[in-house]
Amino acid sequence: MDTSGGHGESLENLSMTEVKSRLGWSKDGLTQSEATERLASNGPNELEEKKENQLLKLLGYFWGPIPWMIEIAVILSGVLRHWPDFIIILVLLLANATVGFTEEHSAGKAIDALKAQLALNARVKRDGKWVSLPAP
Repeated sequence: MDTSGGHGESLENLSMTEVKSRLGWSKDGLTQSEATERLASNGPNELEEKKENQLLKLLGYFWGPIPWMIEIAVILSGVLRHWPDFIIILVLLLANATVGFTEEHSAGKAIDALKAQLALNARVKRDGKWVSLPAP
């Protein structure tokens, strides 16, 4: 994330007066033309959503102390040729991962649907007046 304000040096280490100066701050806010120019040069002021790799998320259900113990039990059952135990334990391991992944995926879809329904607006000062604009 660029916190330099386009000047190379991080704004986090500067005084508030210097930050205001570098960003062209005014108590009247931006003019509409300044806002349009900054949008064109810097892009929208939004947080980037990171999409997770679904395969890695699924494989994560096979990683950890409890899955490792179950996986060892599957391997030992196979080595000892206890096929009924092998199949039952393997099915339970796969079922646990499938249910966990499906539930998490469904919850993620529900959150995405809620985000889509939100009418996001931003209060900004344009040409000295407070206005409500749709957020990007």
